[in-house]
Order: sequence, then C-alpha cells, then structure tokens
Amino acid sequence: MSSLHDLYSHYGQSPWLDNLRREWINSGELARWVERGVRGLTSNPSIFQKAMTSGSEYDEQFAELLADGLSVPESYWELVLTDIGGALDVLAPVYDSSNGLDGFVSVEVDPKLARDTDGTLAAARVLHQRVDRPNLYVKIPGTAEGLPAIEAMTAEGRSINVTLLFSLSRYAEVIEAYLRGLEACPGDLSSVSGVASFFISRTDTEADRRLEAIGTPEALALRGQTAVAQGQVAYKLFTEKFTGPRWDALEARGARVQRPLWASTSTKNPAYPDTLYVDQLIGPHTVNTLPDATLEAFTDHGTLSRTVDADPDAAQSILDRVTEAGVDLEAVADRLEDEGVSAFVKSFDDLLDSLSTTADRLMEGAL
Repeated sequence: MSSLHDLYSHYGQSPWLDNLRREWINSGELARWVERGVRGLTSNPSIFQKAMTSGSEYDEQFAELLADGLSVPESYWELVLTDIGGALDVLAPVYDSSNGLDGFVSVEVDPKLARDTDGTLAAARVLHQRVDRPNLYVKIPGTAEGLPAIEAMTAEGRSINVTLLFSLSRYAEVIEAYLRGLEACPGDLSSVSGVASFFISRTDTEADRRLEAIGTPEALALRGQTAVAQGQVAYKLFTEKFTGPRWDALEARGARVQRPLWASTSTKNPAYPDTLYVDQLIGPHTVNTLPDATLEAFTDHGTLSRTVDADPDAAQSILDRVTEAGVDLEAVADRLEDEGVSAFVKSFDDLLDSLSTTADRLMEGAL
C-alpha cells in the first residue's frame, strides 16, 4: 500500500492525476498509477498541447481524420475524446468499486467559451452526449458567465467539474449554483456528482508578488501562506454549506456533496517544499489533483496528517493579515481568473497552429 492509498483510506482525500498522454494509456502507465492509488484524472488545454506536440503518438489517427475530410479543429476534438475514452476505461473499475465517488476523468469545454454562457451550455451538452459515460466530468470555468451553465447542467443531471476558482466569494456562488441545480433536478440525485476546483499555487505566486511590492516586514513575513490559508477557509465554507436542513433535503434524495478539489498543486516557488500544497490540505471529502512529478514527490516524502481543518481560525487570521498588509484578495482572484482563461485560450490556439503544421506534413507525406 502506498501513501496515495493511505491518503484515501485514512484521511478521506482522493488523489487524482493532473495529466494525460496517449502513450500512458497504451503503455499501461496510467493503469500503474491507478494501482498505486490514483483515483481520478483531470485534463485541460495546456495538458493536451504538451501531449499532442511531442512525438508522433497522434499522427496515425490524425492522418485518418484528415483523410476523412475533418478540419483541424474537428480532428482535435476526435483526438481528445479518444484519449478521454481510453482514460475512462482505465478508471471505470475505480468508479464502480467506489459506488460513483471516484474514477472520474475530466475534459474541458473550449476555453474560448469562458465568458459565453450559452456557448458553454451547448458545448457541455455535446461533450456529455458524445461521451455518454457515467464517470465523465465536463469542466466549466467558474467565471461569472459560467455560473448559470453550472446550475443548468446540474439541473439536467450532468456531472460537472468547476474549474479556475481563485476566490472565496466565487466559490460560495459555485456552491449555490450546484445546490440550486440539484433542487431543480427531478427524481433520484445519486448519479449526479460534482467537484469545485480551487487553484492553489497560483494564488501564492500573485499574492507573494504583491506582498513583496509592499515590502514591509509584516508583508514579507506572510509570503507563502495565502494559498493554503484560503484553501483551508474554503474547506470550512464547504462544511458549512453542505450541512443543515437544505442539504438534508437534498441528501434524502441521494445527493452527493460537491467536493472541494485542490488544483494547481505543484509548487511554483522553489523555495517552498515541493509537497506544500498536498501536505497542508488533507482532509475528508476532498480531492487533490496533482501533476505526476508532485505525485512522485508526495509518494516519496509527503506528510500524511489531517491538516485542512486543523485550525480554521488561524487560516482566517492569515487572510485578514494579508488584507491588512495591503493585498486585495478579490483583485488577486480577478487577475488570476483572467490570466487562467487567457493561458488556456493561448494553449488551445497554439495547439491548433501546431496541428495545422502537422496536417500539412501528413498530407504531403500521403501524396
């Protein structure tokens, strides 16, 4: 038994892999990660950009798709859904054995739709309909425009991974969208699931930059503490929102909590421990999705201890001190949301450009 197994069996946290490559599916590497304790998988446009622009693993299928008359963007989605389907197969036994708690694979709607409610709704429906697997999560950005889509998809009984969350206020809105969606969903709710992906390390990167610009001893002493504190306060909000009469009524219909998912958990600052954003956010009913390098690091020297709710008052105190030092955490979240959306759009555009170049090469080779 690895520490990943212990993370789930002793502390109630599900470790997921934040990466996907076709060669991992074909070689059995993904299956080996599952044997070591990985219980789910997330993907995003940046992950597919890296996967599809290195090596020739996708060339054969890509050439066939082009020969069938598909455009480069249409071919991209076929390549993505082939990988997602393979990962869903690998994770299906986890889904079955956990009674639908884990075993999920996440795929994101076109990142250009992050500010388009109607476009997001249409794209999310298409992905759910095309894949039609119970262990699929469609990822919808937790932007203001994404909130109605999250509620509507949940009301239709579709499972959603809300991504790109950076603030406590937006997280509260996402929980409300999920609860409203469940209340509008008819019948038994046991097949509806959801996670809310709180991005962690990027918060420290931006908060630290602002603390350093302020430069006072009080501000500098707070570096490297904002992200974990915000995650711990978010967990307190989660426990408050999923208790009480409103939740009890939904739970009686089979509803599942929308688990907090800690994303962006690789340490960006080399001065910080490489397992910082795993060690300090461990607790029941949570998910931590980790890049493979962070999974390896945690397996090697991570610390197993229930930490996410060890001292929520201290966590809130840190956020209060960061604010008092002069950092506007809502402004931090707004900037990070904009940057996150822009980064995924750029990855998507760069990937389509690379695929267009590959298409030219493949078509020339076919002549």
